[in-house]
Order: sequence, then C-alpha cells, then structure tokens
Amino acid sequence: MDEQALLGLNPNADADFRQRALAYFEQLKVSQDAWQVCAEALAQNIYSDDHIKFFCFQVLEHQIKFKYSELTEAQQQLIRETLVTWLQAQMLNPQPEKTFIRNKAAQVFALLFVTEYLTKWPKFFFDILSVVDLNPRGVDMYLRILMAVDAELVDRDVVHTSEEARRNTLLKDTMREQCIPSLVESWYQILQNYQYNNSELTCQCLEVVGAYVSWIDLSLIANERFINMLLGHMSVEVLREEACDCLFEIVNKGMDPIDKTKLVESLCQVLQSAGLFSIDQEDDVDFLARFSKLVNGMGQALIASWTKLIKNGDMKSAQDTLQAIEAKVALMLQLLIHEDDDISSNIIGFCYDYLHILKQLSALSDQQKANVEAIMLAVMKKLTYDEEYNFENEGEDEAMFVEYRKQLKLLLDRLAQVSPELLLASVRRVFNATLQNWQTTRFMEVEVAIRLLYMLAEALPVSHGAHFSGDVTKATALQDMMRTLVTSGVSAYQHTSVTLEFFETVVRYEKFFAVEPQHIPTVLMAFLDHRGLRHTSPKVRSRTAYLFSRFVKSLNKQMNPFIEDVLNRIQDLLELSPPENGYQALLSSDDQLFIYETAGVLIVNSEYSAERKQALMRNLLTPLMEKFKVLLEKLMMAQDEDRQMALADCLNHAVGFASRTSKAFSNKQTVKQCGCSEVYLDCLQTFLPALSCPLQKEVLRSGVRTFLHRMIICLEEEVLPFIPSASEHMLKDCEAKDLQEFIPLINQITAKFKTQVSPFLQQMFMPLLHAIFEVLLLPAEENDQSATLEKQMLRRSYFAFLQTVTGSGMSEVIANQGAENVERVLFTVIQGAVDYPDPIAQKTCFIILSKLVELWGGKDGPVGFADFVYKHIVPACFLAPLKQTFDLADAQTVLALSECAVTLKTIHLKRGPECIQYLQQEYLPSLQVAPEIIQEFCQALQQPDAKVFKNYLKVFFQRAKP
Repeated sequence: MDEQALLGLNPNADADFRQRALAYFEQLKVSQDAWQVCAEALAQNIYSDDHIKFFCFQVLEHQIKFKYSELTEAQQQLIRETLVTWLQAQMLNPQPEKTFIRNKAAQVFALLFVTEYLTKWPKFFFDILSVVDLNPRGVDMYLRILMAVDAELVDRDVVHTSEEARRNTLLKDTMREQCIPSLVESWYQILQNYQYNNSELTCQCLEVVGAYVSWIDLSLIANERFINMLLGHMSVEVLREEACDCLFEIVNKGMDPIDKTKLVESLCQVLQSAGLFSIDQEDDVDFLARFSKLVNGMGQALIASWTKLIKNGDMKSAQDTLQAIEAKVALMLQLLIHEDDDISSNIIGFCYDYLHILKQLSALSDQQKANVEAIMLAVMKKLTYDEEYNFENEGEDEAMFVEYRKQLKLLLDRLAQVSPELLLASVRRVFNATLQNWQTTRFMEVEVAIRLLYMLAEALPVSHGAHFSGDVTKATALQDMMRTLVTSGVSAYQHTSVTLEFFETVVRYEKFFAVEPQHIPTVLMAFLDHRGLRHTSPKVRSRTAYLFSRFVKSLNKQMNPFIEDVLNRIQDLLELSPPENGYQALLSSDDQLFIYETAGVLIVNSEYSAERKQALMRNLLTPLMEKFKVLLEKLMMAQDEDRQMALADCLNHAVGFASRTSKAFSNKQTVKQCGCSEVYLDCLQTFLPALSCPLQKEVLRSGVRTFLHRMIICLEEEVLPFIPSASEHMLKDCEAKDLQEFIPLINQITAKFKTQVSPFLQQMFMPLLHAIFEVLLLPAEENDQSATLEKQMLRRSYFAFLQTVTGSGMSEVIANQGAENVERVLFTVIQGAVDYPDPIAQKTCFIILSKLVELWGGKDGPVGFADFVYKHIVPACFLAPLKQTFDLADAQTVLALSECAVTLKTIHLKRGPECIQYLQQEYLPSLQVAPEIIQEFCQALQQPDAKVFKNYLKVFFQRAKP
C-alpha cells in the first residue's frame, strides 16, 4: 500500500495529505485486486493505525457492494475467510478495537450476509456463533452484526428499490424458517450469562431483541422465560432503560386484539407488583421517560384493540378492554403532570387517544368526567413556562418547549370536542382568578391564563371568528373574559410574554370590539405607547407592528373617530431611517412596512371627502419623496461601496413604503375615487430617475419595478405615459436576471391594456428581443449551473412574453416587425418547442404556435405563413415528442404534448382537407410511418372531440419510441 497516502487518513493530517488519501481511496476502489491487499492487512493485523483499518474495511465494503459478482468463487471465499479470521482475532487481541471499527466491520458482515445468505452462505449465523461462543468480545461483534443486518433489512429511513425490498422479504422469510429460533436461543443465553456481570453486553442484546421483535414470531419472545427475565431487568438500574424499550417493542407488535389485551394486562400486573407504578418514589428522569413511553405504548395498544373489537362487534371483549384502559388512566395522569416535559410528552399519545374514545361514547360516567377534568387541569398546568425559559435568547431547550406546547394544544382541542362546556368553565375559572390579582401573580401564570383564552378561539371553532353571537352561554363567557382582559390593566404587566399574549388575544378576538366599541381607545393606546410599538423589547415592537396593522384593518369602520389622532401618534415611526451607521430606529424597515400599510388603510377607509384623503395621503408620502431626492443625489456622489449600498437600501425602503400604502385601495375604494392619483403620479416621477442611476442598479431597479407593478393595478391608464421611458432605462446594460424580472412587468401591461399599448409594444418589441438574445448568446462556463439555470428561466420568460402578446389578440405587434424579424421570432419558437429539453417552455411554445395558426393560418393570413406551417410547425409537432429527452412519464411533459395536440388540431381546423392530404401523402410517409398507422392517425385527428386525439397522440408516440 502507498504508505505516504495512508498518512492522510489521520484526521489531524494537513489538507494535501488528506486529498492524496482520498485520491488513493478512489484509485483502490476501481483497481482490480487492491481489495486483496486490504483483506490481507485485516486478516494478518498488519497495521495498528485505526484509521488504516477503517480504510481497509471501506475498500472491502465497496468491493462487496458494487463489484462482488465480478469475483471468482475463490476470491469470494477469500473475503469470507478474511472476515472470519478477523473475527477470531478479536477474541485474542490484548485490546478491543475502537467502536467505530467494530461498527464498520459489522456493516461489512451484514453486506456479505445480504449478498450470500440465500446462495453461498446459509450457515452465516451458525458459523459466527461457533467462532464467538460466549466470549464477551465475540458476543459484542455478533450483536453488532445482528443490528447491522436488521438495518439492512428493515430500516425505515433507508429508501429501498423494489428489487431490494423483494430480496429483503425473501431473506427475512428464509431466516424465520432456518435460523431465527436458534438466534433467539443465543440471545437468551447471552442475557442469562451476562445480566449480572456485563451490563453493556446485556443492554446491546436487549436492543437486538427489541429490533427483531417487530418481524419475527412474537411467541419466541413473549413467553414466560423471556418476559420474566426482562421484568427482572426492570429492577436493575443499569439495565432497566433498555429493558423498558424492549418491552415497548413487544407491546407494539401487531397481533390479535384479545391476545394483545391479555399480554398488556399480564405485563401491567407484574410491573405494578414490582412497584414500578409508584412514580412519585422514582427520581431517575431518564428511566421515567422510557417508562412513560412504555405506558404510552401499552395504552395505545389497548385502545387499538378496543377499536378493532368494536369494529368486529365483540362488545363483551371491548368492554373488558375499556376497563383495562380506564385502569391505566391514573398512571397516565401522574406521568402527564410530571414536572419533566420529556416524561409528560411521551404519554400524550395515550392521553389523546383516550379522549378520542370518550368522544365516541354516548354518555360519560362520573369517573370519566373526573378524568376529563384532571387531564384539563394537567394541560393548563403544563402549558406554563418555567423560570429557566430564556425569552431574550431562545435556544434548543426553548424550541423543545414550544414544540411540547403544540402537543398540549392538540390535547386541549381534543378536550373541547369531548366536553366544550367543561373546557370553557375551567378556562373561565382560571382566567378570572388570575386576572383579579395579576399585579401580585407570577408572569408565567398570567401568561398562561391569557394564553388559554387565546386557545379557546381554535378549540371552540366558529365560522369567520363570530365568537360573540350564536350560543349565548359561550358568547357571554368569552365577552366577559375579553372585557376583563382589556379593562384589568394587565397590558401594563412588565414581562414580554404577557404583553405579547395580550396583543395576540386582542387581535384574535377583534369581533369583540364590534360588540363593545367603547374599549377601542384603551387598546389603541396600548398599541401606540410603551406597551406596544414603543416597548423596550425589539421583539415586542416588531410583533406589535404586524398585529397593529391587523387590528386596524379588521376594525375598519370603527376606527373613524381616531384616524387623525392615530396618524399623529405614529408620525415618528414613519420616518425613513437614515443610512448612517449606529442609528437605532425603534422599528426595522420590515416593521415599518406594516405601519405604512396601516396609515394607508386608515386614510383610504375613512369617511373623509376625496380632498381630505388626498391631503392626508400627501402628508404621508411627501416626506418620503423629499428624502428620496436628497438620498439619490448623495448616492450619485458616493465613492465608498458600503456607503453606496446603505444609500441604495434606504432608497429602496422609501419606494417600498410608498408601494405598501397602495395596498389599502380596492375595487370599492380606487385611487381615483379617493382623489389620490396625483400623489402617486408624483411618486412615480420622483422614483423613476433612480432607473438611470449607474450605481447599485440591481437594488434600485428591483424596488422601482415593484412600485410600477403596483401602480399599473392602482393608477390604470394614468401610468401609461411613464412606461416607455421606464422600459428604456430598464433595458440598458441588463443581465439575465434583470430581463427575467422586467418581462412580467411588460406582460402585466400587455394583458391589462391590450390594444391601448400596441404602439408602445411595436416600438419596444425588437429592442427587448435584442436584449434577450444578446444575453442568451453569451458564452457560459461549462459547469456554471447557475448561469445555465438563469438562461433557462430567461428563455421561459421570453416565451411567456410572446404568449401574452399573441394571447392578448395583438399579433400585429409581431407582424409589423418586418419579414426578417418575424421569421427570426418564429424560428425561436420552433426551436423552443423542439430543441430545448424544458417541458415548461415547450408547452408555452406550442400554445404560441396554436395561437398564431388560429390568427394567421386561414386563407387570408400573411403571405408565406401557410408554407411555414407545413415546413416547420407540423414537423415540430412530431420532432419534439420523438426526442429521447421528451419523457412521457413526466407530468409537465404530458402537458406539453397536450398543447402539441391542440396545435395539430388547430392546423386541421384552419387548413381542412389540405392538411390531411399533406400528412397522408408527404409528411408521415417521409418518417417511414406504416400506411395503416397513417390512416389511423388522420382519422383520430379528424375526430370532433379534441380529448380523443390528445389520448391517441400519447399512445402514438409511446409506440413510436424504441
């Protein structure tokens, strides 16, 4: 072996050595006999370096995985002998191998097992067992090999081909017949032998039993001698966690419902008599988490049995099983309420399914009602944050608690289905008691009280948030709690979690303020002062900005008396943050977007006259325009690139804010009706000069483009005079991405204004196409995937543009470009349909061709177009689907073929019998299509139902392809 290269296997080696080692590994993988050198090194223990041993196993692994069939009988025998020799050596070595080498060796054994067990090595396990006997190091390897075999055969995380899945099924069937009973016997011997003197091997063996139990005959394990031993392990501290997991797997195994109930019940009796149900006396939380998982498994297994028995109509056994379930509820509750969230989380499944049973029962007993209430109290208690929760810097523990809270929410929703009245009454009791004394109550209890009110909105569903009408009891209860929430002063509580929960709840129940509008000013003040938008925490300010915009939007008409006051109070929050470093604004620019939108909504939805609305909108937008002009001048002068970027971002924010205010307009309240057209036209005039700024083009263009999109919607034809110069600027020195983003703008204008913009489109059609072709023809690096993708996206955008022009009935835009240009455009469409393996673009190209045939393909079409149809469009309809890259199993490609069929139908529609004659006598014979198939094809094409031809065309090309 190349000793120099092997040095690079050490993790501390420098990059060059590591690179060389990698290259050497690749070289050995392809070499014919390198694996033999590695096999010899392993069998004779030539190297002491762990990384080299690992490397040798990797080479062998590659050989077995990918090149085993190329080996001779003798070479395959050599691999078997090498592994067995290595295994024998394990028991004699003074030191055991490192764990990572043992695991890799086990993987190689497992690969060889999968390859050879059915044919050459049926005695695989017996051979290994005869080598290892009961030697602890040998047993360790045997158990690792068993786990590796299980991973190869049943690991759910590995995606297997159907061939591998069939092979794995056959392997398991054969193992069940030939060796599983012997393997189970060996596990029993190992457990018996090592349970008191080698906990590591015992735990490994329990893991193996747990893994195999899912696919072997359960009676081999679920019998007296095995279960008694496992239950014995449950009282041995170092074994009990693994024993718990092993019992869980046994309980989890699918079986007859009556047998399952018996098995679970017998296990429970023994566990209970061993004192394991006394949770309060156990302080090992790791064990309790596993035990909770086991109880959860037993509970869910019993519930699955109950469901099956009910379905089978066996009411007597179902009743027995239900009693068994009920008997576990007290234990379930102890685990659910446990202060450790992992223990509690593990039992939620059983709890959820138990509530599902209660939901199906016609009436609940007193005990069951008490159980429901106990679960409810447990959920309320467990929803509470603990002292350690870090609100300012949430890490992994916090994320886990958030997930756990989501699980509890599901339980609460299920409780609401079982007994909505009880849930409402319980929440009301907790809520009122807490809010009466909120000043002296800990933050987590106040937060959870408000949180429960918030959660009721989803737990007790109504349509469109109508919580305050309909069912009187419910409406009254919720109304009382909301009144308490907004009048208690709890919004002033000094903890971010309480503040946020207050605002979230107020917005969730916005319909309350339609019933009791007198509370609106109180809540508005909370939003606007130090409790909300001016809170010391950036997190609260940010979330409040969003919630404030939702609150104002939802209350719409009720806001009228407060508009001017609110606009004055948010004035300072609307200021554009200057691009100076170190300036700390209260809100980020993203948060400010919500404030601008809110300001727009207040003005547009007010009951003011159009003049007043215009004046207010001008007050809102003029500072932005003035700031914009100053900043643009500064940008033109700026030398430093960081400074340029900061200025460009700031300019972009200004445009974004103006854009966002326009979201307030609607079909009922248009810009024109509100008298605001002039203000927005002024904005356009202010912003458009940024397009000719040579610095930071990408940022500025993107902002102005978005603004134009909004103005096309809001200003209608008043925007048209600005489009030509804007387009001209945007087409200067542009790249693929610029064009790709510019084309949707032109498409929007074309689709909206149609013939109104025809003169403009005719004028800019060729300049736009030249810009596109120029970018598409730029040479790209061979491996530059992002450049290739950008070109593909640009090509799609180009075809989408042609589709919009032809689809908007403006084919004259193309027709008036002069014969040479028209031809060039048509050829790009043919090329797009045939040459590029991009089904999305191909589909668009066929849509364009159909449209052009429909417009120009008749007797009075442009001179020479009929000729073009037969010479180029008809062939395209055959050449594209015949390409190897045209994959008829792909959904997008099938859509492209469907449009191809439409094109052929349209040609037939416009040209009539002449088209059939051309296909029959000239085109199809030139493709060597058999006469009877030609006949069949032409008949399908002439069917009045287009669907018949679409289906036929797919079959036609499936037959035509080799």
